[in-house]
Amino acid sequence: MLKKLGLISLCAASAFAMHSVEININDKDLELAGKLDMGQFYNSVEPGTVFLGAKFLKADAAHSDAISDADIESYQELNFLMKRNIAANGFSIGLGVKVNHTENFTTIPLGVEAGLTLPTGGSIPISVGASVYYAPEVLAMQDAKDFLEYRVHVDVEVIQNGMITVGYRNLDMGFDGRAETSNYNSSGYIGFKFAF
Repeated sequence: MLKKLGLISLCAASAFAMHSVEININDKDLELAGKLDMGQFYNSVEPGTVFLGAKFLKADAAHSDAISDADIESYQELNFLMKRNIAANGFSIGLGVKVNHTENFTTIPLGVEAGLTLPTGGSIPISVGASVYYAPEVLAMQDAKDFLEYRVHVDVEVIQNGMITVGYRNLDMGFDGRAETSNYNSSGYIGFKFAF
């Protein structure tokens, strides 16, 4: 009986162990993201708990403080996240670190991410999530002074492992020699997220 229970638990944990790719768009911005679940590569890492990822954002001046598109550089990011599920109620929380970069701006923000799978009765799985990342001056390089990012999103799984995602993101960048922080991107988006 104990072996069967352990096998069922292992299968359930493996079901949530997924790599993911994501594309988010609006009328002006394009965002591409990918995450690798390290539990699928290493037996010593529990599936669905440790992720390595990358992100690319081509933002438009229409959704920022930039004067023109020539003033706004593409945003790249490498990220690391450790998370865990809290009890069996569908709530998860994680701690992460990123390295982000534009042409003259590099920071290493630390952050918190949270997610909740809504109890929809098994019809269409819906989850909500939010994250906040911050880098003070001590974690800023090049011309950077500080960085703040926050996001919220809703994912609706319309096909198995295929989700429509709707969200809002805000990225603020502080630069040396400027009194005020400038907004790199503040916009809503819609996109697809695939897990495999």
